[in-house]
Amino acid sequence: MAQTADEAVDYHFPYVVLAGQDFSDLNASVSFKAVSGRIDQAAGIIFRFVDSGDYYVLRANALEGNAILFKYINGVRSSIASATVPVSTGQWHMLRVVATGNSLLGYVDGKLVISVRDSTYNQGKVGLWTKADSVTFFDDLVVQY
Repeated sequence: MAQTADEAVDYHFPYVVLAGQDFSDLNASVSFKAVSGRIDQAAGIIFRFVDSGDYYVLRANALEGNAILFKYINGVRSSIASATVPVSTGQWHMLRVVATGNSLLGYVDGKLVISVRDSTYNQGKVGLWTKADSVTFFDDLVVQY
């Protein structure tokens, strides 16, 4: 799957959510390649998605060289935790989130980079997420519960 739109709006968050099952505890991973983007080069796993304004997303960004766990409440985004992480443009990386109860773990390329507790959402759908003008390729999405 690829996000190829070049929407140069800083607060534009394209996403796709898998229909059907809601997940509470989950282990989700995806391979991604940040290809280009002037504003952002982001890839994310959206999880415990309740609706378009209420969910978590673990995202990695090649331009910023970091990973951030965000929480959206009524469409307002806030950072829960972040870490400096090498993410290279044009190379495949692995993003993984493990949610067990209120424990939320984020991994980039197999390395644990985020570990927090938050109980805002306890279940929801899972999917993929990008930001602004990111051109991002995704492959091998795996969701286990």
